[in-house]
Amino acid sequence: MTIEDNIAALPRQMEPIIQDNLLINFTTEFNRVWSSNGSKAKPATFWRPAPAPDALPGYFPLGDMLIPGDANINGEVVAAVVCERDLKGVENARGKALARPIDFELVWKETGAPNVARLSIWRPLAPVGYVALGQVCTTDHCKPSLNSVRCVRVDLVVAANLGELIWNDKGSGAKMSFSAYAIEPPTAAAGEILFAAGTFAGIQGYSKPAAPSSAYALRMQIPVQLSEPPQVPVLGGYAKPAESEPATVTHVARLPWFAVRDHAHPGEQFRNSPYYALKRTDQYVLIGYERNEANTYRATKWTAPRAQSAVTMRMFHSFTAMEIVKAWPSAPLSDIRMTRFSACLPKALTHTEASSNGWHELRPQIVIAMVPKQSAVAVYQMQSHYELVREDSTQVAVDFGYTDDSSVLLTQYPPQSIESVSSCPSLTSDIPAETGIDSTNVEALPSPDLDVVTDSAP
Repeated sequence: MTIEDNIAALPRQMEPIIQDNLLINFTTEFNRVWSSNGSKAKPATFWRPAPAPDALPGYFPLGDMLIPGDANINGEVVAAVVCERDLKGVENARGKALARPIDFELVWKETGAPNVARLSIWRPLAPVGYVALGQVCTTDHCKPSLNSVRCVRVDLVVAANLGELIWNDKGSGAKMSFSAYAIEPPTAAAGEILFAAGTFAGIQGYSKPAAPSSAYALRMQIPVQLSEPPQVPVLGGYAKPAESEPATVTHVARLPWFAVRDHAHPGEQFRNSPYYALKRTDQYVLIGYERNEANTYRATKWTAPRAQSAVTMRMFHSFTAMEIVKAWPSAPLSDIRMTRFSACLPKALTHTEASSNGWHELRPQIVIAMVPKQSAVAVYQMQSHYELVREDSTQVAVDFGYTDDSSVLLTQYPPQSIESVSSCPSLTSDIPAETGIDSTNVEALPSPDLDVVTDSAP
């Protein structure tokens, strides 16, 4: 293998998450700071994220990590690191995204067991307008360097909660008691992801505070690339049109790896696919065509099946843990190695601007139209299909679809005004309701006393 082949085989660096003038990236490299080995406390190890200077120049940790046990976490765990975005000389009215702490205050120090290396844990004191997202350890009882971490501007973070207990020093013999908790982001609003940096919240004592005041999580907006919607079909003659119109990818949402379960450990998933793309493809599908060669109106009825499937949606969720109409995950993650987050897809992506009820409507839609004399009518339904892919374009799980009542469109040839009629002929056939359905959803298309609709939904 040549040098060029070796370089090509290395995973490329993840593009940073950009939030105003803050750059967020991730590292799988850590330096071991301290281990509880030798004490009578449960085994745990403190680690400091060490972003490689050549791969992540200018990036800083937000705090140290605490992992139960003493196994090497390099390459296995992923931690967030941050950098000031270069605005090319442009001033940001809100100020810099990052700031050094102005000082540190002691949280805990190990002073008990004679065979255990000394350790002290410190809370960064942020300047006004900034907050600290983690704590810093030293292997003596001296304060850490002010350059060991960075604090983040307060509008770039959200207040978070204390999660499960990671470790406490019970049995260590230290004069001060200490407990460390995971940081849990709150529930995300539509279109955003809230995520913890991988740091811990340490307190004196063994009782979990009811209302923590110093836990914070990072935030990001889910980027969505928009494209032009498919062209509205227009009936241009008496001939029956094609069964479907060309499909168009209209929305592509970009999700960081930690928001998608892909059945790999975090380090491997981060290296293989730092981002995933949720693609929405829209397409007009013909659900009915009728040519009326008579000199009277003709009532016509079609059944439009729904693209959504409860079985498919369960399969997609089971594999990826993602939700379509609400925030996920629904419960805190149990694996300490995983990035704790809350994510919710944008409403425009999921057709939930007004309501999410359409995703639960599985009954077919009944469409009734009055076809004018000596004319042809085609009825289309716009269907959206979703596909989740990795960076190498391979698909994750299964694709799934969606349609709603407002997606039905009628087009007529030749375009003309519809004459008034005193009554509608009775339908010659009925479509039985599906088993277990109490009522039929009916979408009425233009009545005879209205102008004909040729290129918009009825």
